[in-house]
Amino acid sequence: MNRLPTTQPTYPTDAAPKPPSPQPTDEVPPHSWGSFTEHTGSPLIPHTFAELATKYPPKFSEPVPKEQVLAKAPDPDLEAQALAVIEGILASNCPLTLAAARDYLTDHPPEHPVPAILDRVKAEISGLGLLEPLLDIPGITDIYVNSPSDVWIDGRNGKQKTAVRFDSETQLRTLATRLITSAGARLDDAVAANDVYNDRGQRIHAVLPPLAPDSTVLSIRLQPATRPTLETLLVDAPPAVGQVLRHLVEMRANFLISGGTGSGKTTLLNAMLSLSGAHERLVTLEDSPELQPHHQHVVRLVTKDANAEGRGAVGLQELIQQALRMGPDRLILGECRGAEIADLLMAMNTGHAGSGSTLHANSAASVPARVLAMGSLAGLSSEATSLQAATALDVVIHCEKRGGARRITEIAAITLKQGQLVTEPCCTVDDKNTLTWYPAGADLYRAVTDEPVLTASDRNAVNKHLGKHEVSAC
Repeated sequence: MNRLPTTQPTYPTDAAPKPPSPQPTDEVPPHSWGSFTEHTGSPLIPHTFAELATKYPPKFSEPVPKEQVLAKAPDPDLEAQALAVIEGILASNCPLTLAAARDYLTDHPPEHPVPAILDRVKAEISGLGLLEPLLDIPGITDIYVNSPSDVWIDGRNGKQKTAVRFDSETQLRTLATRLITSAGARLDDAVAANDVYNDRGQRIHAVLPPLAPDSTVLSIRLQPATRPTLETLLVDAPPAVGQVLRHLVEMRANFLISGGTGSGKTTLLNAMLSLSGAHERLVTLEDSPELQPHHQHVVRLVTKDANAEGRGAVGLQELIQQALRMGPDRLILGECRGAEIADLLMAMNTGHAGSGSTLHANSAASVPARVLAMGSLAGLSSEATSLQAATALDVVIHCEKRGGARRITEIAAITLKQGQLVTEPCCTVDDKNTLTWYPAGADLYRAVTDEPVLTASDRNAVNKHLGKHEVSAC
């Protein structure tokens, strides 16, 4: 393990600007699903896309208090007209499409602007229904529906309750069922819980009664509109942290990114992969396609569930075997949760340097135990897993979410000590954003500061050297 860097890590969640509120429903920006060809003379129905854009220009300059964003309930009049459009389409035996909605609105000029009603109809047909307006809140990452009257969001400012309300349990269950079934899965009394990804990259998880005795429960993980770069993620971090991560990618270190749920593991992995050399071929393996690095040569593979007859399943272990035949320079496992750890370590030990994965762990120090537990699922002994991991892995990068902010809190080396797989901290970042270096990080410190070689065994010498640079001592 001869490589690593120096600085403080912090995600831009704390210092994020206050989110502007969703745009008013009576002035909705134009969308791209087509232009209106019929013209009835009604001032409410523009007959060209250009006219639509002129009549309803987008407004991004008027800040709206956050309280108004979260407290504003759907417009009941708009809701009623949108439902009338859908009912009219159904009554005419037309397909439930936006084209049919446009035709209906042409024949039945509404009081509300056409784009606003089409937005609402689109949300009911192919979107998130009542939850769709929440997507306009910048920085939102998750939507949680605990009951018809209990809807929350999570994002830059942490978890917050909204004013969105469903009319009934039936309305909520109908939405959950549509979201799951439209992605090709089942959600009914026989299959009362399911998890899917839709074509918008959103992860939909739904649980029906009696598994959730109080109400249908819906959890939605959203895909960011843009993928943050490493510079964006570490904007508030000590500079050395970014230097270390870039050095790890450049030197093709094998790494694990650890952390709890929602701590930013996949986001960080995506940003690090984007730093890979332009000539490198990246192959990503996931249960769902979340990784989208900004790189010109990426191949994405995803697992496949069994069919109704229990056949045709393809898991991560088989995907790794397939990927090894595809000439990857870097092999990236989106998340390591089980026996596939054995195949990943084997790949890292057979010439695929620069590979990595994420895993759930509460601290960098708990990663070895997680690796051993997953190795046992593959039939490996603790000794065999320890030897494989110690030779394959270089570092653990640990992420945490504190007060709504996602940040890197530790970079640690993986090694064997008295036959036991352990991690040794290279550097840590505390709640005050203070970076502290440790003897195990001497090589990394040297790599990112171009300073003379430090003797890791001489603790006093390391502390004295670091003190000269106003960096906390070991």
